[in-house]
Amino acid sequence: MILTLTLNPAIDMNYQLDHLNIDQVNRCGHVIKTAGGKGLNVTRVLKCAEADVLATGFLGGKTGEFITEELDHAGIKHHFVSISGNTRHCLALMHEGNQTEILEDGPSISEEEADAFLKEYDRLLEQATVVTASGSLPKGLKKSFYQQLIEHAGRKNRKFLLDTSGESLKEGIKGAPYLIKLNQDELVALIGKEVNTEAEILASVKQLAETGVKFIVVSLGKKGAMGFFDGHAFIVEPPIVKAVSAVGSGDSMIAGLAYGIDKGLTPEEALTYGATFGTLNAMEARTGYIDQTQIESFKKKITVRAVD
Repeated sequence: MILTLTLNPAIDMNYQLDHLNIDQVNRCGHVIKTAGGKGLNVTRVLKCAEADVLATGFLGGKTGEFITEELDHAGIKHHFVSISGNTRHCLALMHEGNQTEILEDGPSISEEEADAFLKEYDRLLEQATVVTASGSLPKGLKKSFYQQLIEHAGRKNRKFLLDTSGESLKEGIKGAPYLIKLNQDELVALIGKEVNTEAEILASVKQLAETGVKFIVVSLGKKGAMGFFDGHAFIVEPPIVKAVSAVGSGDSMIAGLAYGIDKGLTPEEALTYGATFGTLNAMEARTGYIDQTQIESFKKKITVRAVD
């Protein structure tokens, strides 16, 4: 079973606008409301792929109830810890080919709520083979909370995939997760210097590998992704497609990676699934959704090449 962590979930509201008129009234006839947060995007994609997946994290208030109802309606298994605060909203404005986001901070987690989650997490780890953790940490949790979760998983020999940024990523790496996924901007922030060329990215990834992370994935957007595992680097490149919305494609890549790793595939094969899931998501209007019937045929269109 794949266990997905969404510690700061949200109701994602996607507004499709022809134009965004600043300082004026904007009317929208096309609104999509989704049980969101990066980890729940991962969960939905895995559900689309018919993987055995269960979601956990923190939920509270009426917004939390909405997310629970949405997950139940979708047939997604979940065990969230209840909190006194209200789960947040996040707004994405799609306009003129652009995407403008407004993200609420979300609730503050108490020490008692954090302890309750750790107990639930340890129980769920008994059933899990792979764990994914995506997105920001809510207020109230220590920046080292991901590190703590990674260490708990490590003691049970569970593979932990981490997709976060900033201090949460820096602290999380100290726990030696099995895999981290980051984009070029996050890589620059982490190592403290610019990386532009393939060779510079590879040199930076090799530096990160010295921290004990087994599998490092750097998303390259439309160009695919670089993977580094056990001293070997490779790049997966998807075909050019007509993208509808790139929202959730990074989360879908994590879903594909988890899917491949859970099946015991090689790193190259797992990253091929990551690129497949990420690209299929970009071809859909819905966030965190792929067409399961296209997975195997589309995967054959992904190219993999070794990097010196």
